[in-house]
Amino acid sequence: MRQAVAGIDFAPILPVWLLAALALLALLALAPAVWRRARGAWWRALAFALLLLALGNPRLVEETREMRPDIALLVVDRSDSARLGARGATIEAARREIEARAVRLPDLELRTIEVPEAGRQGTLLFAAAERALADIPRPRLAGVILLSDGQAHDVPAAPPVEAPVHLLLPGRPGETDRRLRVVEAPGFGIVGRSVELRVAIEDLGVPPGRADGPGGSARLTVRRAGTAPRVESVRVGADHRITVPIERGGPTVVEIAAEPLPGEVSELNNRAVVTINGVRDRLRVLLVSGEPNPGERTWRRLLKADPNVDLVHFTILRPPEKDDLTPLNELALIAFPVRELFQQKLRDFDLIVFDRFANRGILPPAYLRNIANYVRQGGALLLSVGPEFVGPTSLALTPLGAVLPVRPPLGAGSVREGAFRPLVTETGARHPVTAGLPGANRPVPAAGAPPGGSGAAGGPAGAGPGGAGPGGAGSDGAAPGWGRWYRSIGADPRAGATVMEAGGGEPLLLLDRVEEGRVALMLSDQIWLWSRGHDGGGPQAELLRRTAHWLMHEPELEEEDLTAQIEDGRLLAERRSLSADPPPEFTVTAPDGTVTRRRPEPGAPGRAGLTMPATLPGVWEVSDGTRAVFAAAAAANPLEIADLRADEARLRPIVEATGGGARWLGPEAAGGEPAVPELRRVSPGRDAAASGGRGWIGLRRNGDHTVTGIAALPLLPPWLALPLVLGTALLAWRREGR
Repeated sequence: MRQAVAGIDFAPILPVWLLAALALLALLALAPAVWRRARGAWWRALAFALLLLALGNPRLVEETREMRPDIALLVVDRSDSARLGARGATIEAARREIEARAVRLPDLELRTIEVPEAGRQGTLLFAAAERALADIPRPRLAGVILLSDGQAHDVPAAPPVEAPVHLLLPGRPGETDRRLRVVEAPGFGIVGRSVELRVAIEDLGVPPGRADGPGGSARLTVRRAGTAPRVESVRVGADHRITVPIERGGPTVVEIAAEPLPGEVSELNNRAVVTINGVRDRLRVLLVSGEPNPGERTWRRLLKADPNVDLVHFTILRPPEKDDLTPLNELALIAFPVRELFQQKLRDFDLIVFDRFANRGILPPAYLRNIANYVRQGGALLLSVGPEFVGPTSLALTPLGAVLPVRPPLGAGSVREGAFRPLVTETGARHPVTAGLPGANRPVPAAGAPPGGSGAAGGPAGAGPGGAGPGGAGSDGAAPGWGRWYRSIGADPRAGATVMEAGGGEPLLLLDRVEEGRVALMLSDQIWLWSRGHDGGGPQAELLRRTAHWLMHEPELEEEDLTAQIEDGRLLAERRSLSADPPPEFTVTAPDGTVTRRRPEPGAPGRAGLTMPATLPGVWEVSDGTRAVFAAAAAANPLEIADLRADEARLRPIVEATGGGARWLGPEAAGGEPAVPELRRVSPGRDAAASGGRGWIGLRRNGDHTVTGIAALPLLPPWLALPLVLGTALLAWRREGR
C-alpha cells in the first residue's frame, strides 16, 4: 500500500555550528537594545530571525512510502499434553478463530507454526518459535501468540523478542494432577536376591489442607509380571520403598500405579513401569573328567573363557582298581573331595559336567542319588560320554540313570566306529540350542573331502554311515559342512528332544527336562575334533555355550517360550515352540484394558511373531492361551507427562516482561467454542493487553515502510528571503530613528 506523508524539513546552507554562532551574535547585539527598551528592538530581532531562518533553508517535504504489513507469529502447541482430553480441539478451534480475525485486521500478516511432539526432550516451544522468528524482520514483528497448555521445557531466561508475547491456555485455572515419580530404580538385580525401588506420589495444584493432598495417604498398587497385585498405603509427598525379588534371569517387569486423585486432569502419569534385568552372580560349574582325554581341554577352555564362571575341575587320573603302589602325594595335588562336593556343597553348583566318567566305585550310589535329586529340584547336568557309557560301569545303570533321557546301551556293539558328519534334526532346527548354528546341514564344497568319509572307516558317497545315505544327509538331502566325527554311542531315547543325530539317524545330542531341572547328553566324545579344526571343524564353542546356558535356564534359550518387548512404540511378540503345528492366536491386552486378538506370522522354524503399535505407556500383556508374558512401555516423553496441568507459571515471566497477557480459553467441552480474546492493534509503548478478564490482546503497530519518492519545496527561497530581511531591517532603522 502506498502512502504520501508531508512535513517540514531543514536543509541548512551553513553548518549548524556556524548558524548557532550567528544566533549567539544576534542575541548579543539585541541584548543592549532590549535592556534599554529601545524603539525598533523587536523589528531588529525579527530581521535577525528571518535571516537565520533563511540560512536554515526550510522546506516542505512530501514522501511517498510503500507501507509494509506487520507480521504476527502464532505458535500452536501439538505436544502430547496439549492434546490431552479436549485440549487439542480447544486449541484447534482457537487457532481457526485467531486466523479468521487476523485476516480482518489491516496491514497485518499472520504466520502460523506448529510445535510437534519432541520425544524425550519435552515441549520445545521456544526453539520452534526462534526458528520461525529468524525469517521475520524484527521492525515488522507485531507480537507472538502462544496457543499452549504452558508446559514448555525450553523457556529462556530473557524474552527472545521485544514485541508482546501472549499466552492462550485451554481449560481453566486451578487444575490438579497426581503423579507417580520413580526416585530410584536399579537396572540390574542378582537372581535369587531382592532389589529396592523408591517411588513418591505427588499431588500438584492441591492445597495442603485437603485430606487427599500433600500429607495425606493414597493407595499404591504394585504388580509384578506373573504375580498377584499388591496394594499398599503410601503417604503423599514422601518417598516409599518397594522390595522386588529377582527370581529368574532376564527382564522382570514391575508396574506401579497410584490411585486416581478426584478431579485430576488425567491418570496418564499415575503409573510407572520399571524393568529390572536379572543376572546371575558368578556361575559355579563342577567339571569331573573320568579319565584324561583329548576333549578335556575343550571343556576347560570353554568354561574358563567366560569370566562369569567359577570352574571347579577334577580329573580321575587312575581308577581304584589300578593299584601300582604309587604314593598318594604323587597321584594328585589334593584328594578328590567326594563327600564335600556331592553331599555338602552339591547345591552350590549351577552346572555339573561329567566328561567320560565311568562308575568304578568312586561315587557311591548315595552320592549319585544326590545328583539325581539335585537335577529334579532345579539343577543342571551335562554328560559327554564315550565307550565307558557301555557296559556295567555306565552311569545309566546307577541311580543317576533315572534322570537320563536314554535307556542303557547293551553290549559293545553300541559303540559305533566310523566317519560321520553331525546333523541337526528337524526338532533341532526349531530348538534354540541348535537353531541357526553356522554350517548346519550345509553342503561340503566340491574341492573338499568326499562326504562319505575317507579310509577304511568311510565309504563312497551315499553308502554306509560315513556317507550321505540314510542318516547322513540333512533335510534337503545334502551333507552338512561340519567336520567329521568318528565315534558315537548307540542308545534308545526314552525322553527329551533329539536335536542332533549321527550317521544312520542315531541320536547324538539329547536335551531333556526332569521336573524342575535339565539334562543334556552328548553321545560322543569327539567334539574336540572341531576345536582342532579337523576336516573344517565346527561351531563347538557356540554349541557347548548354548547347551550350558540352556541347562542353567537362560531365558533366551527356552525352547517353549513366549517373549514380548516394546521398541520404538511397537510391540514385538515372539513364540518359540518345538511343535510343527500352526501357532495359536495371540491375545494382547493394553494398559487401558483394551484386548486385541491377532494371528502371529510364521518365521524361522519353530518361531512365530507379531508386531503391532504400542504407544500407550504401561504394562502390555501377551498370551498364546498357554503362557502369558508382559512388556513394559515407558512414557515416550517423561518430561511431557511430569505435570499434566494447564498452567501459566512457566511462561508468565516471559509474558510479563514483554507486556503481553495470559488468557484462558474457557472450559474444555466437546463441541464448545473457546473464548478467544479480541485482537487489537496498539501503538508502540501502549499497553498490549487488557488489565483483567479475557478482554483483548494487542499486536503492535510498527508502521515499517520503504520510501519510494521525495518532493521538496523551499519555504524561503532567496528571492523571497532577501526582500523580507531587508524590509524588516529598514523598518527597524526607521523605528529607531524617530
